Amino acid sequence: MCGFVGILLKEDALQFSPDHLDEIKASSDLIHHRGPDEDGFYSDSTIALSFKRLSIIDHEGGQQPWAFGEDRYRMVFNGEIYNFKQLRSQLEEKGYEFITKSDTEVVGAMFLDKGVDAFVELRGMFSILIWDRQEKVIYGARDAFGIKPFYYTESDSELILASEKKSITYLSQQQAINERALQHYMSFQYVPDPMSLTEGVKRLEPGHYFIKEWKEPIKKQRYFHATFEPVIGNEQQIIRCVRDVLIDSVEKHMQSDAPLGAFLSGGIDSTFIVALAKEINPHIKTFSVGFKENGYSEVSVAERSAEALGVQNSSYHITAEEYVNALPKIMWHMDDPLADPACVPLYFVAQEAGKHVKAVLSGEGADELFGGYNIYRESASLKGFDYMPKKLLHLLNWLASIFPEGAKGKSFLERGTTPLEKRYIGNAKMFEEADKEQLLQYYYKESRYENWTSPLYQNVQNSHKVHQMQYIDIHTWLPGDILLKADKMTMAHSLELRVPFLDREVFEIARCLPVETNFTSGTTKSILRKAAEGIVPEHVVDRRKLGFPVPIREWLRNELYDWAKMLINESETDHLLRKQVAMELLDCHATGRRDYSRKLWTILMFMQWHQVVIDKEYDVSTQTQFKQPTRMTS
Repeated sequence: MCGFVGILLKEDALQFSPDHLDEIKASSDLIHHRGPDEDGFYSDSTIALSFKRLSIIDHEGGQQPWAFGEDRYRMVFNGEIYNFKQLRSQLEEKGYEFITKSDTEVVGAMFLDKGVDAFVELRGMFSILIWDRQEKVIYGARDAFGIKPFYYTESDSELILASEKKSITYLSQQQAINERALQHYMSFQYVPDPMSLTEGVKRLEPGHYFIKEWKEPIKKQRYFHATFEPVIGNEQQIIRCVRDVLIDSVEKHMQSDAPLGAFLSGGIDSTFIVALAKEINPHIKTFSVGFKENGYSEVSVAERSAEALGVQNSSYHITAEEYVNALPKIMWHMDDPLADPACVPLYFVAQEAGKHVKAVLSGEGADELFGGYNIYRESASLKGFDYMPKKLLHLLNWLASIFPEGAKGKSFLERGTTPLEKRYIGNAKMFEEADKEQLLQYYYKESRYENWTSPLYQNVQNSHKVHQMQYIDIHTWLPGDILLKADKMTMAHSLELRVPFLDREVFEIARCLPVETNFTSGTTKSILRKAAEGIVPEHVVDRRKLGFPVPIREWLRNELYDWAKMLINESETDHLLRKQVAMELLDCHATGRRDYSRKLWTILMFMQWHQVVIDKEYDVSTQTQFKQPTRMTS
């Protein structure tokens, strides 16, 4: 696991000065948390590559930037390849010889053998950068689901690539906010790939590689496309396949010479992972986090699960004060604002785990692959509307529009009479277009959220509605929210996160499951729960999903009200937002008339990010001297 920074000069007349090389190293120091164990640096007349390594598997050799192909190529590689031993054996049969035991050398040899076609055979998580010194061509690739990040920006004179955006903005001095990206953020609660909130800085999409030839534009190509193709099969056979592929995936993901633990919540996903991991390492440590407020913690369930499985568990309860004090540092690590309140407890559980281990297993991806979100059941509850004539649907939709906000049945009628592609943009939907037009100083009609998701829906227009929703989530919500916060919050503590559900072999099973297999007996992830029977403690198997709930609804009416009001007033975002709209939402929420907590949090996290990244009101040079938030209500 590592972080990298690379700069490609695009003109013959340009060259790296000593000061320029020092700046590149300084930009790499900003992501020291990604690789505190080892540094590496390479430069020639055209490119400079800086590298930070977190040592998880103590291979002999494999130091990066890695030279291969008789010194023709240089590579930096962030991630883990879980099938590298099998790939190595295949390459040895072809006559390739190896001087190390590293997956880095295997990636290089695979590239020599198959070129860009090698990326499709890598089973793991990765961002890869390969420089061909001879042809002056640079290659980049990102893993199938977007587990590892990959940022880049291009100007007339240079191409900058990095594991985190902060390294790029440090070098390029880019700070202008992409207003269209901000508009999408206000709907999605994150900035969807390939955009970032900084004008000109982009992210390589999951499952893509690029080729950048000397003085030619970047050419991107998709090498993996996650789609669903259901196949009817015997249920017992399906259960065995799910169980077997997860056992294999967990075993592969546990390759580590450093201490490895696991996150444990009260749900089926993490508990299943821990139960399988315990069979490989009976002494595996688990980590849980929650809040003391009633209904906002799964710690007691996790502790009960740990006891039943016979594994150690460390738990931690977060206070409102700790939560808000951590926000500036979290927004700095996030690079772009994320309004998912769950990123904060993830930060704290990673902090706790980082005291004991260097890598953790986690359950991300199970909901998207196996139909775990309750909203996926909406298709069945709204099925009656599918048989209504269009005139009746239009009438009911009009009636719903004139119902007062909060009226019983209004939301049901609106959802039932609105086509899926116009109402579902993923698991989070904060502001509607009309709301954004009121909130934003600059609103772009061509950047409606429907325009963003419409091409995705066209790819699955003949699929079951549930598979359409899963497809949307896998290509937006999963990399934009779930994996973004998982990577950033764990790497903030130099902790490597491994996600066995997001394995190519696991997905090949999940993509073939008919919708009905995941939604039986009034629950979600039915087939996964059946596969877990006899392995996972009974009190977890049928337990409903809770996740990482955060009591911001209550806090914004009490402990965090003064803090929120002060942040809105002090934020230097008047040129982007109409702050009076935010104050009206806060006051309406505080009086209990409406629950605007998620919308407010979306605004507040942008303002917090703006203070840290744009206004630089916090000292991030040491990542410790942060301005304390305004006094909270006791």
